[in-house]
Amino acid sequence: MGRYVIRRLLQMIPVFLGATLLIFLMVNVMGDPIAGLCGERQCDPATAAQLRREFGLDKPVWQQYATYMGNVFTGDFGTAFNGQPVTELMGTAFPVTIRLTVVAIVFEVLIGIALGVVTGMRRGRPVDTSVLLLTLVVISVPTFVTGLLLQLLLGVKWGWVRPSVSPLAPVDELIVPGLVLASVSLAYVTRLTRTSIAENRRSDYVRTAVAKGLPRRRVITRHLLRNSLIPVVTFIGTDVGALMGGAIVTERIFNIHGVGYQLYQGILRHNTQTVVGFVTVLVLVFLAANLLVDLLYAVLDPRIRYA
Repeated sequence: MGRYVIRRLLQMIPVFLGATLLIFLMVNVMGDPIAGLCGERQCDPATAAQLRREFGLDKPVWQQYATYMGNVFTGDFGTAFNGQPVTELMGTAFPVTIRLTVVAIVFEVLIGIALGVVTGMRRGRPVDTSVLLLTLVVISVPTFVTGLLLQLLLGVKWGWVRPSVSPLAPVDELIVPGLVLASVSLAYVTRLTRTSIAENRRSDYVRTAVAKGLPRRRVITRHLLRNSLIPVVTFIGTDVGALMGGAIVTERIFNIHGVGYQLYQGILRHNTQTVVGFVTVLVLVFLAANLLVDLLYAVLDPRIRYA
């Protein structure tokens, strides 16, 4: 197991460098960041040249990337164009988005897996058909429609929740945004669990457990569910990074100042340092989540061993 972890960590290095290089190049070609600093009016040549020298934008792109990565490995993610260090922006944005992501993952795990088990054990019955139709509707409706509808009904019309989240973003105010963020992923988790449960239900080891007279709950939790969760865990593990980076719409709807908000502001203002810095951390989160998922395979299925 130890050698496998070391090998995977070494494999992450070129993936990390390649992903950050791609993001760096994409951000640098999306527009002139200096033009965003001057607002609607065009910068005069002297000011533009001074700003480019100050932020290192007068150097070749490869040299900018090498300098940036050298600073990253020392914990320096650069300075935003407003003079605030990117690490300070991360310190305020990431805790909020992490809380929002945890709420969304809890909804995925509790509701998605529970509905998947129920429908998988009752395949073809009315409850199965109803849940399949409901998940299809959730997948088909865009997230911004779901978010605005829940905000209008629960926040404005009925007054059950706050229409917008306060700056501190406590967990109780993130329940509805977390449900909106997790809605599509929750539907996919339900369908994945249902399919896996229905397929493994016909396996020989399940028939053997039933023939031995084991209680139904023990057969489902100890034998059927553990083997059926492998594709679900894979999806949830890769979904962690997607939820953190894809929360732009949800955070805009509920006025949450998290990672999505900072990315939106950075893209809008062509703030290269902010966008690349946040995406660099998201790449690390995504790689760590994938490694954790691979290690969980051996916990769920004892037949899996890593050399």
